Amino acid sequence: MTIRVLIADDESLLRSAFRMVIEAEPDMEVAGEAGEGEEAATMARRLRPDVVLMDVRMPGLDGIEATRRIVRDCPRSRVLILTTFDLDEYAFAGLRAGAAGFLPKNTRPVELLTAIRNVASGEAALSPRIARRLLERFAPQLMPGAPARDERLALLTAREHEVLVQVAHGLSNAEVATALHLAEATVKTHLSRVLFKLGLRDRAQVVVFAYETGLVRPSTHP
Repeated sequence: MTIRVLIADDESLLRSAFRMVIEAEPDMEVAGEAGEGEEAATMARRLRPDVVLMDVRMPGLDGIEATRRIVRDCPRSRVLILTTFDLDEYAFAGLRAGAAGFLPKNTRPVELLTAIRNVASGEAALSPRIARRLLERFAPQLMPGAPARDERLALLTAREHEVLVQVAHGLSNAEVATALHLAEATVKTHLSRVLFKLGLRDRAQVVVFAYETGLVRPSTHP
């Protein structure tokens, strides 16, 4: 299956560079290019790409709001946020908006291609530990006030709740299995049910959800 990619960046040279890298791969193609956030959201609705490479600093509608609209209107399109630095508030805001991950703009081509393939297959483009590092750093400033209790938590069984908390702390399936004395396959099953019941896309979104609802707080550990 060919992975269709929409490139959204206000710098034409960067768009050209990304296009060259992507179109050199036999399993990828560039579905379109956008130089503004509004244009990116509109093109995503029309083209339904598998992956959107999204710059955050664009004229008009910024990349964070464009990401939020794409996630809302195109549930099968996955967004990769492009940032200047590997850990910054834009990457954090992008994850909260529903992005599947983020990449520094100076990412090597092989890492870019790996990230595109990962998110196209339904995985996050960053580990939960990296997502947690972001929230540890920016959550206190960007998520003020008391966390809101989410009614969807009532849908989880006690074991699913335990798996959710462990994954939110950045543990792998194998590590969760060891901590909860379960088979790794059982952990995968519980995690799949957690994602479905909470309407989350991947493990990185589990971390964001856990912080927003107060299940996990900065500098706490299971």
